[in-house]
Amino acid sequence: MTQQRFNVAILGATGAVGEQMLATLEKYDFPIASLTLLSSKRSAGKKITFKGEELTVQEATPESFEGIQLALFSAGGSVSKALAPEAVKRGAIVVDNTSAFRMDEDVPLIVPEVNEEDLKKHQGIIANPNCSTIQMVAALEPIRESHGLKRVVVSTYQAVSGAGVKAIDEMYQQSRQILDGEEINPQVLPVSGEKNHYQIAFNAVPQIDVFQENGYTFEEMKMINETKKIFNNDSMQVAATCVRLPVETGHSESVYIEVEKDGLDVSQVHQLLKDAPGITLQDDPANQVYPLASKSKGKDDVFVGRVRRDLDNSKGFHMWIVADNLLKGAALNSVQIAFSLVKLGLLK
Repeated sequence: MTQQRFNVAILGATGAVGEQMLATLEKYDFPIASLTLLSSKRSAGKKITFKGEELTVQEATPESFEGIQLALFSAGGSVSKALAPEAVKRGAIVVDNTSAFRMDEDVPLIVPEVNEEDLKKHQGIIANPNCSTIQMVAALEPIRESHGLKRVVVSTYQAVSGAGVKAIDEMYQQSRQILDGEEINPQVLPVSGEKNHYQIAFNAVPQIDVFQENGYTFEEMKMINETKKIFNNDSMQVAATCVRLPVETGHSESVYIEVEKDGLDVSQVHQLLKDAPGITLQDDPANQVYPLASKSKGKDDVFVGRVRRDLDNSKGFHMWIVADNLLKGAALNSVQIAFSLVKLGLLK
């Protein structure tokens, strides 16, 4: 039987995540009949090669989505809000990689290893969670399924690539300037639109995105709210502190959890993680084996290590979770959602 193929569009094709989406679609040979590459007016006209064929990037308009069955969006929240409904109106299913629709009641927020079945509730738009949330919930899901989850406390150590190419360039430029004894002039981090900007080279900045009235940043609130939504548990206790480090790619997270059921030990956690899809256990302290951001780059899996029981709470466990934020944290998860849509017969 001939495999069904689909007309696919990528919005934000020239960005860091868009490039990874293209590479991932090619690597896993997603069944594409035609591929349309879309961007802002500024980037239109660029040439991109996909499977040996040179494609021209077009300016995105509502009409760009005529005949498109699947649209992968990664071009900023305001663009998604303007164009996603237009794409849906024309018959496309949109997988959106921004925060525009994540907390919308009618939009499923999907990590396929965790809540693939929620795709059946979609009404045209599917949201890809925040990069930090994705790797955490993927790692916690086998534990939650086995012993329940009551509480999650996470501190993130996030790579600058999460803030875009300008942030990466600034990190390297500042590093060179500091090593050469020159003055630095921060312009990008922690948030380009904020009044104050701080050095990222040789530094840790405890702000990702803008502060909310409750003292948490928007990034921290995203992790808190998205985790509850993905696990479908509003009563779960979740707290987050998000920090930017001078690492190019690969988010790291220190995570503390409290399970609901008694009787879980570290060896059982290890076995649950070993058996879980998309998870690689790297946990051998005697030989200094644990996940590293530098080793996660370009890898699809979420890496987990440093698993240990809390010294004061028999239901408490600590762990270290690492993943490539541009892959599993963005492009790969979007493409996995696309494959899930095919598998469940939801892509027509």
